[in-house]
Amino acid sequence: MRISYDSEADAAYIRLDANTEVGRVRESVSVEAPFLSTGDVVLDFDRDGQLVGIEVLSASRLLPSELLASAERH
Repeated sequence: MRISYDSEADAAYIRLDANTEVGRVRESVSVEAPFLSTGDVVLDFDRDGQLVGIEVLSASRLLPSELLASAERH
């Protein structure tokens, strides 16, 4: 698992498989839930239907600050 964070965009990406490449994502699904009114979460699936990544927008509101502090910076 690898986590990257872009502080300007306040967006984090959690790669569940370190070898996941952008081209491997076949479908992205937005999570809609009332408690996510402060941000968005997008689930990325590969062609086999496996969850390969999670994008978190407004990451500083939804993720622990310790996690973002340890993430790769972009």
